[in-house]
Amino acid sequence: MDKDTARIEAFSDGVFAIAMTLLVLELKVPQVPPGSAGHYTSAMLETALRQEWPAYYSLVTSFLTVLIMWMHHHTMFKLVRHTDARMLLVNGLLLLGVTIVPFSTAVVAAYLYTAAAKAACAVYAATFLLISIVYVLMVFVAIPERMLISHASAAAALARLRNSYRWGPPLYRLRPFPRCTAHGSAWEFALRCGSIGE
Repeated sequence: MDKDTARIEAFSDGVFAIAMTLLVLELKVPQVPPGSAGHYTSAMLETALRQEWPAYYSLVTSFLTVLIMWMHHHTMFKLVRHTDARMLLVNGLLLLGVTIVPFSTAVVAAYLYTAAAKAACAVYAATFLLISIVYVLMVFVAIPERMLISHASAAAALARLRNSYRWGPPLYRLRPFPRCTAHGSAWEFALRCGSIGE
């Protein structure tokens, strides 16, 4: 059956790839002050690298999350045969959310162990909450029969997608940033709300 989604898929893949690359570019080489004799030591560098662990942790968390979003986007568009203005708009909103992920990741990495941790975590969680809402909108836009390849294949694929979402609630309880929940409930609340598409 003919598909006219090649351009939207290629454009989306490019945005996902750039967002994932920007996450890595946010890592900075730690600045190590020279020792008393003006020399650097391995121990000094190791200490400086360990102090940057929030940046590494947030990078891995965000990278895996964006990767999962891309996988679900890929699965969804295998079912869609035609696009229209609504699909293009909703997909654009999704890509807007994806491009914000590097910024919110940098914010939470920079402020995780400060008095501003609650606000930083709220920004981080709100980004993924909004992306989840857009994904739900995208499913509703793609539901009309004219948009899907076939109801049989769509039903099977959507069932597999729903089964994969069962891992969501247990993972949300892991609290990847304990500091966030220690400063308030915004992080946990947003993550739980982010499961509305499950």
